[in-house]
Amino acid sequence: MRGQLRLKLEHAADFSRDRFVISSPNRDAVEMLDGWPNERGGALALIGPPGAGKSHLAATWAERTGAEIITQEALNAYEPAERSGAMLLDGADAAPHGEAFFHLLNRAQTGGSCLLLTGRAAPLSWPVEVADLRSRLNALPVIEIGEPDDAILRGLLLKLFQERNIRPPQDLLAYLLLRMERSAPAAEAIVAALDEAASMEHRAVSRVLARELLKDETDDAQAAE
Repeated sequence: MRGQLRLKLEHAADFSRDRFVISSPNRDAVEMLDGWPNERGGALALIGPPGAGKSHLAATWAERTGAEIITQEALNAYEPAERSGAMLLDGADAAPHGEAFFHLLNRAQTGGSCLLLTGRAAPLSWPVEVADLRSRLNALPVIEIGEPDDAILRGLLLKLFQERNIRPPQDLLAYLLLRMERSAPAAEAIVAALDEAASMEHRAVSRVLARELLKDETDDAQAAE
């Protein structure tokens, strides 16, 4: 187990609002979605890098608004409901951008409903299969989430550890923030790996254990105990 960082996650994602850490990279997006939709409805694209919290924030928005969640796989067979309402298409940049997508977007922009789309890249870069769709995507208002900062990653690490009934020492958190990949998936992976290694080796979760998992040879002097 030593020297290996397991990427398989063993716990279901918790998309509750109280688990979402608000800081500079996402504050504008949070404030905008908290006040949307307004009376005009329409469509909005929420974009950002992998692990920035797009799906989490979109899920809390969907819960608050009672949004109809449309999957990428079901999009081509999707038939819009007669009633107006909120809709969410997570991972919209990877969805098929054909007739069904066009009608979904058209419904939001002209039918009094609202549609939240999430993706990694801005809509103007999404490939389209319907010519009329290009201008509609280019006109979409966009809100962007930036790369997670220390405050977000620290809060995320603490919550992930707490879910496993682990109280991480402060030096461990500081160590991980300096050395881990700066993303939510990386945080989930290292917490899972530390928990598993500690359980298998009957050791405490600590900076020393993290150093061994990450094969960090720059911390020799600090690691001596």
